[in-house]
Amino acid sequence: MGKKGDLSNFERGMVVGARRAGLSISQSAHLLGFSRTTISRVYKEWSEKGKTSNMRQSCGRKCLVDARGQRRMGRLIPADRRSTLTQITPRYHRGMQQSICEATTRTTLRRMGYTSRRSHRVPLISTKNRKMRLQFARAHHNWTVEDWKNTATPVC
Repeated sequence: MGKKGDLSNFERGMVVGARRAGLSISQSAHLLGFSRTTISRVYKEWSEKGKTSNMRQSCGRKCLVDARGQRRMGRLIPADRRSTLTQITPRYHRGMQQSICEATTRTTLRRMGYTSRRSHRVPLISTKNRKMRLQFARAHHNWTVEDWKNTATPVC
C-alpha cells in the first residue's frame, strides 16, 4: 500500500487524542482509518518531542533560485521571447553571485508557468501572390461541385 501523503495537524491531534483517551493502537487505527504504524509514529513523536505539527515542508534541497531570482528571470523572458535556455542562463548570471545550470533554469521557468513552444512554420505569401489568390477566390466563389469536377486536372 502506497503513501497517502502527510497528515494534517488536525488529524495528528485526533491520533494523540484517541491514544490519550485510552484507545489502543489497533483501536485508534480502526477508528481513524490510518495504519497502525502511522498511529504509533505520531503518538511516539508527540510523547517524545511534544509536537504534533508536520515538519516535512523543510525537507529536501533548497532552491537555488529564490523569489527575487524568479522575478529577475521573469524580466528576461519578455525581453526576448525566442531566446533559448542556453541564452537565458548566461543572461541570468550577469550580476549574480551564484551560477545555475540550464536544468535549474528549465525547472524554474516551468515552475513560473513558462513552457517551450515551437513557432508555426507557415509558407510566406508575397503581396502579388496574395492579390492573385484573392482575385481567384472572388472569381470562383459561386462555383458548384459540378463546375469543379469539370476542371482539367494535370496529368503527372
